[in-house]
Amino acid sequence: MRSSRVISAIDTHTEGMPTRVVTGGVGTVPGATMAERRGYFIDHLDGLRRLLVNEPRGHAAMSGAILQPATTADGHFGVLFIEVSGLLPMCGHGTIGVATALVEAGMVPIAEPVTEIRLDTPAGRVTAHVRVNNGHADAVTLRNVPSYCDSLDNELEVPGLGRVRYDMAYGGNFYAIVDLASIGLPFDRAEQRAILAAGLRIMSVINEIRRPVHPLDATIAGCKHVLFLAPDSTAAHTRNAMAIHPGWFDRSPCGTGTSALLARQHARGVLTGDAPLRNDSFLGTTFHARAVDTTSVGDFPAVVPAITGRAWVTATANYLLDPTDPFPEGFTF
Repeated sequence: MRSSRVISAIDTHTEGMPTRVVTGGVGTVPGATMAERRGYFIDHLDGLRRLLVNEPRGHAAMSGAILQPATTADGHFGVLFIEVSGLLPMCGHGTIGVATALVEAGMVPIAEPVTEIRLDTPAGRVTAHVRVNNGHADAVTLRNVPSYCDSLDNELEVPGLGRVRYDMAYGGNFYAIVDLASIGLPFDRAEQRAILAAGLRIMSVINEIRRPVHPLDATIAGCKHVLFLAPDSTAAHTRNAMAIHPGWFDRSPCGTGTSALLARQHARGVLTGDAPLRNDSFLGTTFHARAVDTTSVGDFPAVVPAITGRAWVTATANYLLDPTDPFPEGFTF
């Protein structure tokens, strides 16, 4: 077989959402921090992302994680998160997939019943505690980056939808949180095209008029996610349909979205202390979350979320690029 590239990976899914965990064939991306490496990758290596997530090797909802050497003295690995929309500062389901792959492949020292894995991400340090039984990763609890509510009760005029009210929160990425019933749509996968179209319109107007920017890192900015809450959601048990740019739904409950939602629930005072939050995906899978600490992000009060979910290894593979392949960076359709 002729190939100009060989990319080794362990494929996983976290509660239904794929993560292609790249373990070899990339080399070390330049940069002293993972945020710097993310910036370098965006500017110089984005063709590799497209090769791995676009068709024919990927699909319209593909995501992945590229393992790197740690950038801190006590870190196990650094991680760059890739998906069809670009490079994310942080990805919760991806982190759960990474931690599961590292344990299942024996790439970190294994301790039972819990293995701790320290990961450097562009958004900051994330620690995964993997519940291990006979060498198998049964579940992962990740201690995420500090998460905060940017603003409550915002209103914007959105073409085709009228006045839309939303809360903006950050959990490693920015999320507009919208009650689905307020835009007249049911929480029903049969209506997914209408829900997705509404989400894309909302994020477009937000980015044009009220684009969010992280107070400590201006490279973390913009809204690419709209978290639609089902009408029967309560303070402690929510169901969500997560619309994501450029046009797909998260299959998992979304780890950074769950973190943002937890921060919003605390900002509204409907959850306090370490009260648990159960968040279900559009697919019906579940993450459990709670605040394990409080802190601040700039001038914003913040919580430190712990998110628990599961992932499963689905494949190991070497992805190749034949020099005559007409789609060296894949394609979108």
